[in-house]
Order: sequence, then structure tokens, then C-alpha cells
Amino acid sequence: MASKPNDGRSSGGVPWRILGWGTAGFLLLLPLVAMQFTTEVNWTASDFAFAAVVLGAVGGTFELAVRKSGSVAYRLGVAAALAATFLLVWINAAVGIIGSEDNPANLLFFGVIAAAIAGSIMARFRPAGMARAMTFAAAVQALIGLATVALRIGANEPPGALGVLVLIESLAFLWLVSAWFFSRAALSHTAAK
Repeated sequence: MASKPNDGRSSGGVPWRILGWGTAGFLLLLPLVAMQFTTEVNWTASDFAFAAVVLGAVGGTFELAVRKSGSVAYRLGVAAALAATFLLVWINAAVGIIGSEDNPANLLFFGVIAAAIAGSIMARFRPAGMARAMTFAAAVQALIGLATVALRIGANEPPGALGVLVLIESLAFLWLVSAWFFSRAALSHTAAK
């Protein structure tokens, strides 16, 4: 008897939900374990609470996307967008992208996230519109990177102007990866009609 693929709701195998939430729990436990071996990692209860909220938001959003669409390309588009969002929030909260986490220029990256969210809502989460929204987020992020170099914002702080530019543009590329997956989902959606 042939078995059906596991979508996370049926029994048997390792469902994606257990893998996903297990990974989030593992990531949350890493600093706790590291604190037992080094003084370099020193998280407070509020750090763990922040991490739990961020990981919960990412996981919950991905679960909604999986329920909304059976398209693998759409799901991968959401995953890439969530990865970009997660990294922007996490890096900014931990050490900052431009200089330290206290540099007000880092607030610009929340504008990138807001643009992606607003574009997604305006697109009603449809694949073609999502592709445009993620492309716009990538463009905004790329422009922030170019502006930091042109205006020498954070140039005298680690990792330096080139390091900041590479990091910012790498995250812009992640938004473009998301846009590409959404465009693939839009093509298959159009072909299915």
C-alpha cells in the first residue's frame, strides 16, 4: 500500500511542524547552553522572551503560509522573506547592522520590513503581488546600503563601510530570492487556471 506524503497533519514520519518548531526551540536553547560554558554569552530573561516572541512570530507566519498555499514556490517565497525579516530584527537587536544597535540609522531597516508587510497586504498575499512587494523591499534595502556608503554612516565602526555594505546587500538579495519564488508561484498559479 502506497503512503501519502506527510503535510504535517497526518500521522507517520516526521511532520514539518515538529521539525520547524523543534528547530525554533533548539535555537532558543542554544544561548542557554552556551551560557554554561562561556561568559561571552550572557542572556537575561528579557533576551529569552524577545527571542521566543520573534521565533514564534516567524513560525506562526510560516504556518499560516503553509495553510494558505500548497505551492512549494509560494512557501519558499514566504520562508525567504521571513528569513530576511528575522535576520534584520535579530542582527539589529543583537549588535546593529550600521554601527552598534544604538545607532538610529538601524531604524531604517524596520522601514524595509514595513514596506514588505504593507506590500503583502496590498497584494492580498497573491503570488504576483507578493513578488512585486518583495522586489520593492529589496530595492529599499539596497538603497539604504548605497546611502550608508555614500554618506559614510557607520564607516568608522566595525565591520567598516565595506562590511556594512556587503551585509545590507546580502539581505537585499534574500528579498530578491523571495520575490523570485513568488514569481514562480505566480507563473504556476496562472498556468493552473
